[in-house]
Amino acid sequence: MPTTTSSSSSSAASSSSGNRQADVFSRLASSDPEVKLKALREVKNQIIGNRTKKLSFLKLGAVPAIASALADADDSDECNNILVQSAAALGSFACGFEAGVQAVLDAGVFPHLLRLLTNPEEKVVDAGARSLRMIFQSNLAPKYDFLQEKNMEFLFSLLNSENENVSGLGASIIAHACGTSVEQRLLCDAGVLEKLVILLDGSLSQREACLESLATVLKNNPEAVSHFVGLEAGRYLSSVTEFTKDRYPRTRLLSCLCLVVIYNTSPSYFLNMGTKSSLITTLLELLNEPGQSGDDAALGFSCLIADKEDLQKLAYEADAVKNIVDILKTDSELHPKRLQGLFLSLAELCSKLEDCRCSFLSLQVLDLLINALRHKNADVRTAACICFRNAARSVKNLSAGRFSQ
Repeated sequence: MPTTTSSSSSSAASSSSGNRQADVFSRLASSDPEVKLKALREVKNQIIGNRTKKLSFLKLGAVPAIASALADADDSDECNNILVQSAAALGSFACGFEAGVQAVLDAGVFPHLLRLLTNPEEKVVDAGARSLRMIFQSNLAPKYDFLQEKNMEFLFSLLNSENENVSGLGASIIAHACGTSVEQRLLCDAGVLEKLVILLDGSLSQREACLESLATVLKNNPEAVSHFVGLEAGRYLSSVTEFTKDRYPRTRLLSCLCLVVIYNTSPSYFLNMGTKSSLITTLLELLNEPGQSGDDAALGFSCLIADKEDLQKLAYEADAVKNIVDILKTDSELHPKRLQGLFLSLAELCSKLEDCRCSFLSLQVLDLLINALRHKNADVRTAACICFRNAARSVKNLSAGRFSQ
């Protein structure tokens, strides 16, 4: 039967793939540097952007084997390629894959990757810095203690580096590890804002790391916002605003999120209605972006309009309700983070304005809400509950029996 043939073919293909991976894994421990180098390249090339293959290699124990290759290689010219490929493979495991991050950390590679930053060969430094940045994008990354003077000195040595991957790593550490007002104050007192803004004029990688770090340092920190806005007579605030029109979606998103933080912390810096409208329009456009950018845009939009009737009116006039509902009605499966952000955005829009509630309920959304209330993710269910509660404030629609079902 055709199904049997298809099933057999699929099984054979899966078995063949597994055999190839096992063969590559066995060569990682080779005493021949060329064989080991080729195996490292093969692992890296196979797992880039492929969660299934990452998981397969994790189960084989590839990460400890790669960590061993990294630890055993010295800083001689002969070992540079092995250092580069080992670091690149470990970074690939950690990129957007929490199980990979955990495996990399469990393998004890962190000090070995840090060692690469002092290597005389720039390509080795680049590989180490990129790998560390992948790790620091995860919540599993080691906590960085800014209270220790040696850690602060090391951080500033990274930010001062002329290597864009190293300075970007410094910014990434701030974005990940700065979580308290005490840490914000320490960093600002040490002059971190003046260091970060320099990166705004750097490469795409530096710019995006800078925007993320600025948002972290400025969040709920009026003194830091005032200081940032005053740097070079507002030049850097203008730069961040201008980046909302950048051709790269991720840059547009991060600049918007930075402006949302500034607006929520110190609204007085956003008296211009055109800036507010532009911010709303850009975030609405970013809701349609695939991947993390679209997910983050949804939560960013909800944070922007939360408890702000003037911005909710602007969003309503920009057709935000219909735009969001159209996304929710697409057949594609949305990430829980995006669903949470979209329902929270609708909840905010329906919190104060009767026109928004009527518009929302006119779009036949009750089935969407009911399905969301049954979602396996608790954050999605909570957001849907808030949305349902706010939409149900509409006396007009309650009287019309819209919630009777």
